[in-house]
Amino acid sequence: MSSPSIAVIGAGVIGLSVALRLQEKDHHVTIIAKDFPSPSETVDPRAAINYASQWAGAHNRFCPPRDDIDDALAARDHAMSLVTFDRMDDLARRHPEAGITFMKGVEYLEDPGPEYRSLSPVRAAELGYREFRLYRRDEFPDDRVKMGFEYRTWCVNPMVYCSFLLRRFVRRGGRVVRRELLREREAFTIPELANPVRVVLNCSGHGFGDPNSFITRGQTCVVANECSETVTRQKADGSWTFVIPRNFDGGTIIGGTKEPDNWHSEPSPDVRTRLLDTLASTYPPILQTGGGKMHVLSDIVGRRPTRKGGMRLEKEELGDGRLIVHAYGLGGRGYELSWGVADAVLELLSSGRARL
Repeated sequence: MSSPSIAVIGAGVIGLSVALRLQEKDHHVTIIAKDFPSPSETVDPRAAINYASQWAGAHNRFCPPRDDIDDALAARDHAMSLVTFDRMDDLARRHPEAGITFMKGVEYLEDPGPEYRSLSPVRAAELGYREFRLYRRDEFPDDRVKMGFEYRTWCVNPMVYCSFLLRRFVRRGGRVVRRELLREREAFTIPELANPVRVVLNCSGHGFGDPNSFITRGQTCVVANECSETVTRQKADGSWTFVIPRNFDGGTIIGGTKEPDNWHSEPSPDVRTRLLDTLASTYPPILQTGGGKMHVLSDIVGRRPTRKGGMRLEKEELGDGRLIVHAYGLGGRGYELSWGVADAVLELLSSGRARL
């Protein structure tokens, strides 16, 4: 009798990471997805706007949990980011072709919350920050900044990295099926699969009709100007600006917006101007690499799959020996938490617990 197969729905960074971890445990895995990694130069940005992994800034920015309250979800997510950090570090050393770059990450905060105000070097070390250093006031870009620090972090070129993961998956015997599914349970009936499917991993991003899921529109801009570090600034009004070098000829990302339930697919020229001007005032060296100005390559609009209450990470028993594990709704933190989520999925499959 042939052995059961596992089907993974979704070929974004979560689906690819989960599929590879399953392979490492000797499972037979097929990825079913509408969109797969491909060079950004050949992708129609409107047709693939919902393929969030294509358009992500794709870098690691730690979100430390508060130490004055018990926030299990924040602690869980931070632990997943540390798992992912270590895995990325290992991949970058062993596979320079993977599209991963480690570098300095800089953060400036105009209104730091308690989780940041408690970030002494000792606290940062306890939370797993590497090479952490608090900035002096004379190192801030202007008087509006109340706190600044740096640490070792990573970023990826999304399509180089996701294509690397997909190649490894196929080279190890994984199968891919290009298909748009209407429900998770449809994955149990795919005729192309030779072996019976008993386990489906729902890494679809938005889920299927989940009332808690919504999209968060993000607009960024790709410039040719070079940058050797990530820089993130939290403004007092709650908005953010950042610069992320993609490397591997991917340009530099300047962003960005977070617009819940905004379905507009076209980039706004006014938003582009605001993003570029804000970043230039925060990080003037970006202009020096372009002869005193920004060299725009393209605007990007993507839809982050977000979920009220955080990601859904849950095992659903269907009977007849079939089950679905849901792992979706990470908002803008898919890359940051990817390997931690993959490990959590394996734990769910091997445990009797129904929910994390």
